[in-house]
Amino acid sequence: MSHNSFGQLFRVTTWGESHGPAIGGVVDGCPPGLSLTEADIQPWLDRRRPGQSKFVTQRQEPDEVRILSGTFEGLTTGTPISLMIENKDQRSRDYGEIADSFRPGHADLAYHLKYGVRDYRGGGRSSARETAMRVAAGAVARKVLGAAVTIRGALVAMGGDPVDRAKWDWRAVEENDFFCPDREAAARWEERLLALRKAGSSVGAVVEVVAEGLPPGLGAPIYGKLDAEIAAAFMSINAVKGVEIGEGFAAAALTGEDNADEMRMAPDGTVDFLANHAGGILGGISTGQPVVARFAVKPTSSILVARRTVDRHGQDRDLITKGRHDPCVGIRAVPVGEAMMACVLADALLRHRAQVPDAPVSTRLPRN
Repeated sequence: MSHNSFGQLFRVTTWGESHGPAIGGVVDGCPPGLSLTEADIQPWLDRRRPGQSKFVTQRQEPDEVRILSGTFEGLTTGTPISLMIENKDQRSRDYGEIADSFRPGHADLAYHLKYGVRDYRGGGRSSARETAMRVAAGAVARKVLGAAVTIRGALVAMGGDPVDRAKWDWRAVEENDFFCPDREAAARWEERLLALRKAGSSVGAVVEVVAEGLPPGLGAPIYGKLDAEIAAAFMSINAVKGVEIGEGFAAAALTGEDNADEMRMAPDGTVDFLANHAGGILGGISTGQPVVARFAVKPTSSILVARRTVDRHGQDRDLITKGRHDPCVGIRAVPVGEAMMACVLADALLRHRAQVPDAPVSTRLPRN
């Protein structure tokens, strides 16, 4: 019951700690015959890699992935795919002062109460370092989904300052350090985050992930709802405290007329949706529309501002956390969110094909 794995047919297990010799993962259930090399995985890891700008942790990790098993001559074999990344730039001495104290807002206390022991070096298993292997697994999942499916993520709010959706441009996401689709918002965030970093503080953010090109039918009623599995995957990401699908909490302020995704028949015989308030999922099953989900990331708990806490000896303490940390961990959460979406969808696609092998791949209505 260690719960280091997720997924059913497409199953991912990760291992390793922030300051251990390496981190790794095993992807099981990948179909055979898919083209896969390290070069297919590395570009996705490079998007998450630390030290790439002044707005993220300055830990310098190349995050070079190695495929240890599951491929032969550049193709997947259908056997477990083992992946490994060596840790290169650990500075465990930075964490000596928290060996006995618990960082407020961090997992330190919870780990200590559960296990009676914890790896305080960079947070050990609770570190966001673990998410690198999720990104690697997500690259494999994209191969399963195929080129017709596009998964893109963006930072849509930082510290309560949202993007202007009228100015949304996916090209802008790759042009700034925030994965932000609104160039003006990115400029505002840069100024604010520089001030927060100088003050030794941090801020939260909201990430949106959109998957397009999916067939209808992914997910299952009741206990296998696609939106429930996406929500669980997002909530498993470090520092995530909330998830919404489609309109999400905003749907509570709408009327039934406003929230209804009305439909008409298109000339080609497919069902044409006039809106997508449901985020591409109805009754836990994909509709063929874009799947849209968002998650909220809390501010980084490791900050240079003194906070009241206690130590493992039962003494009150004031604690300043040293080390290299993200002033907004939501920035590097964007590629992690994309990867988790890919893994959930790959798993759902394989299960759907297994149960309904002749299911339609579009919204064309079957003839009775």
